[in-house]
Amino acid sequence: MAKDESFDITTGCDLQEVDNAVNQAVREITGRYDFKGVLADVAFDRQTGKINVHTTDEYKANAIWDVLAGRFIARDVPLKNMKRGDLERATGDTVKQEITLIQGIEGDTGKKIAQFIRDQKFKKVTAQVQGDAVRVSGPNRDDLQTAIRALREEDWGIELNFGNYR
Repeated sequence: MAKDESFDITTGCDLQEVDNAVNQAVREITGRYDFKGVLADVAFDRQTGKINVHTTDEYKANAIWDVLAGRFIARDVPLKNMKRGDLERATGDTVKQEITLIQGIEGDTGKKIAQFIRDQKFKKVTAQVQGDAVRVSGPNRDDLQTAIRALREEDWGIELNFGNYR
C-alpha cells in the first residue's frame, strides 16, 4: 500500500515578534508630540495572548492601533490574527480596548476548512480536524498542492499556515 502524503493547516503569531512590535510601538508613541502628557498605556500579556490599550479617548485608541498595526506588518505578524475588542469606558473619562491574538484554528473554522476540502472533490484527499489544526492527507502531492492553492484563494478570517508537509 502506498504511503499517504499530508500537511497540517495551523494559524498563530510568533509571540516574540508580537512582543518586539509592541515594545517598538510603545517607544514610538512615547516620542510622539500628540501623545505628550497624555495617558497612552499599551501592555502585552504573553500568557493570555492579549494586548491591553488604555488611553484618553477613541481617537487616541485608533492612533495607537495604527502604530501597532504598522509595527506588526513590519515584523510579519498577521493582522488577520488580531481581534480588536470594543472600546470600554474606564475610570476618569478614559477608554480601554483589548486586542486578542488568535493562536489556533477554532472548531467551527476547522470544520469549514475540512468541509471546503471535501466539497472541492479532490481525488482521495481527506481533511481531519485535530485540536486547533487541520490535517490534510492524500496519495498524491500534486492534489495536496492544488488543495493549498484553493485554500489560499478563500478568506477564512485568519492567516493560514501550511506545515509538516510530508
